[in-house]
Amino acid sequence: MTSKHILISLLFLLVFSKVNSQESQRCYIVVLGIVQDGGYPHAGCKKECCKKYYDGKEPRHYVSCLALIDPISKQRWLFDCTPDFTFQLHLLDSIYPTNGKPIDGIFLTHAHIGHYTGLMYLGREAMNSKDIPVYGMPDMMDYLKNNGPWSQLVKLNNIEEDSLLADKPFKLNERISVTPFYVPHRDEYTKTVGYKINVNGSNIIFIPDIDKWQKWKKDIVQLVKDNDLLFLDGTFFMNGEIEGRDMKDIPHPFIYESMELFKDLSAKDKSKIHFIHLNHTNPALIKDSESRKEIENKGFHVVNETEKYYF
Repeated sequence: MTSKHILISLLFLLVFSKVNSQESQRCYIVVLGIVQDGGYPHAGCKKECCKKYYDGKEPRHYVSCLALIDPISKQRWLFDCTPDFTFQLHLLDSIYPTNGKPIDGIFLTHAHIGHYTGLMYLGREAMNSKDIPVYGMPDMMDYLKNNGPWSQLVKLNNIEEDSLLADKPFKLNERISVTPFYVPHRDEYTKTVGYKINVNGSNIIFIPDIDKWQKWKKDIVQLVKDNDLLFLDGTFFMNGEIEGRDMKDIPHPFIYESMELFKDLSAKDKSKIHFIHLNHTNPALIKDSESRKEIENKGFHVVNETEKYYF
């Protein structure tokens, strides 16, 4: 090899190393779970949807959860803390291991079982963690402090509760801020929020649970246009999905309705939308289903575990 070839090779390696180093320093979101509170397979389900798992045709799916990772500060945060916390923490460790706290903070949306009950694994019967920051609205924090067994987590300093203010950014560091906003949902124990996560100037929206879009005072179509990536409630594909139950009692926006609402968006805006929090009955949960193909053919996405989004 001539000196010229050696020089070119060294320059290529230098540029490649620099690009690779810059990539490794970018913050990113990784999907740790995609299904509704009851998980997949779903307890007591003997229908074809969950039979696929028991027949070995479909993998287990974890309950809806996002992780935010900052390689510069070497910090990791969760958005919602699910009953699948044990597996999701292991999955997160395999993606971005850390020698520090097991988690640097947990943002909760509301007090339905799939969104906060994973906190139990931080308690003395399991990890016996120390001062893990848990963020949520004041009523969510009051619920944890005043109801067992969650109050024991507070009493024993397994968690450190931190109230947020609606529509007020909470700064995690110079690169990241998180803003909660109220959404209409079944508020049996607490109100429900979504989150806007600002990472290096990019805005990510997380709304795993909401009633019909028409019940919200905000314009969801405009919200799509104004932000860079959206994880939106995709619990059900269409009406009639749950046999024997009036779906008016569980008024999530059907994916079919959402696609109709978003049909006039540009291809670029449609591509921002990623449906999450899918019920076990939702045919779009199955990758090769006609429902999943229809969603993708119309320019939208359904999330998958371990997918990463860099900012």
